Amino acid sequence: MDIKIPYSTTHLQLKVPDRNLLGVLESKAHSFKAETTEDALVEQALANPVDSPRLKELAQGQEKVVIITSDHTRPVPSKITMPILLNEIRKGNPKADITILIATGFHRPTTKEEMVQRFGDKIVTNETIMVHDCNDEEELTYLGKLPSGGDLALNRLAVEADLLISEGFIEPHFFAGFSGGRKSVLPGIAGRKTVLANHCAQFIINPNARTGILKNNPLHIDMLFAADKANLKFILNVVIDNDKKVIRAFAGEPLRAHEKGCQFVEKLASVEALPADILITSNGGYPLDQNIYQTVKGMTAAEASAKPDAVIIIASACNDGHGGEAFYQTFLEAETAGEVMERIMKIDMDCTIPDQWESQILARILMKHPVILVTDQCDEKLVKDMHMMHASSLEKAMQMAFGMKGENATVTVIPDGVSVIVQQ
Repeated sequence: MDIKIPYSTTHLQLKVPDRNLLGVLESKAHSFKAETTEDALVEQALANPVDSPRLKELAQGQEKVVIITSDHTRPVPSKITMPILLNEIRKGNPKADITILIATGFHRPTTKEEMVQRFGDKIVTNETIMVHDCNDEEELTYLGKLPSGGDLALNRLAVEADLLISEGFIEPHFFAGFSGGRKSVLPGIAGRKTVLANHCAQFIINPNARTGILKNNPLHIDMLFAADKANLKFILNVVIDNDKKVIRAFAGEPLRAHEKGCQFVEKLASVEALPADILITSNGGYPLDQNIYQTVKGMTAAEASAKPDAVIIIASACNDGHGGEAFYQTFLEAETAGEVMERIMKIDMDCTIPDQWESQILARILMKHPVILVTDQCDEKLVKDMHMMHASSLEKAMQMAFGMKGENATVTVIPDGVSVIVQQ
């Protein structure tokens, strides 16, 4: 069977012998046919907000308006959504002082080039755009304690806004349940200490901190609290297919609109596990496969459909390297994944170190499964330093996997690992 695997801005062709293939697990979002154009879907959502007045009504009399948006690591179609959002605000308040705040969370700053790619020249030239820096204490306002006990500090621009809104997209998330909604605030515009507390070892190991789970998810509970404290009034979240095209949009009161969006995504993304000896997946291509840090997300889908000691193959360009120096050093300084996990589980919430959560999840996977990272854009040594095997092509990775598991090994393919919720 020939299968297309997302990779960078293109696809890789995968050939799997029919006698070995158990099945292909894909989100129905990839075949979902939208009712109308992308622009029309967004406009319809704004015209019919969930449990909220229209945004143009909320904007009336509000001088300082802040729009939180995602950074360069997220495929939010802002060239479509942002002009419509800005127009809706200015319909209600032509004189509004609008700031677009890029929610970098714990990531590196978004570059000017990446802004142009995300928003287009017109918006970058004509609008006020600020990039959140979680390390800049002067940019932050302290708002007390999270339900978990961690300090809550958020970007001052957002906290002092007369009207705070956010845009984003909803997809399954490997420890927050789903992306979108409240995640724009925490971790999006949170301070360093706040992000670290929210991403502590005890939360990440919690069985409810998994893909597609919101109920009793400790990270989600903190995130909701932070969004409420920030006074997030309105969201616009979209759902996209594998071509990064909008197939549905949800707007309105942050909690309710996000819940409706998550329910829609859950119906499309849920697939039944097909436990196999070899799992082949990806991180959904660009922009999510720019580094190894992000690539851990796609691995968790394979993990959820893997037999004990199954081989996981993930195709991910990782042209930006490891994606986090602390993440890289954690594995470089350890002899085994088990050693990484042992160290992390001894770290208290208030001592959480940068990228610890990603290290914890990668260690969890590597303790159970050998992982082959397929890339021709990342240093092979770097991949091996992080306790994974390297292959420059899917063909080579398949040869390696069959060499380990035998010629009769069963294979399950999950073309886009970040788009599915694997039901075990």
